[in-house]
Amino acid sequence: MATKIKKGVEVEVITGDDKGSKGKVLQVFREKNRVIVEGVNMIKKHERKTQDNPQGSIVERESSIHFSNVKLSK
Repeated sequence: MATKIKKGVEVEVITGDDKGSKGKVLQVFREKNRVIVEGVNMIKKHERKTQDNPQGSIVERESSIHFSNVKLSK
């Protein structure tokens, strides 16, 4: 994996639905060659009912993308 892509670095998505989007790297999974970029590849996640959240809910969060689909932003 390219060692230039690290947590906190600004990157740009070069392929896929979010092509052209820019964001900060939130997390890097080196063993899976994937990164999570802020505001990119949003998915809807269903949350279970709990005492804090008695109704349950649907939450949008970032999903990982392959590191080859991003480049360092200048």
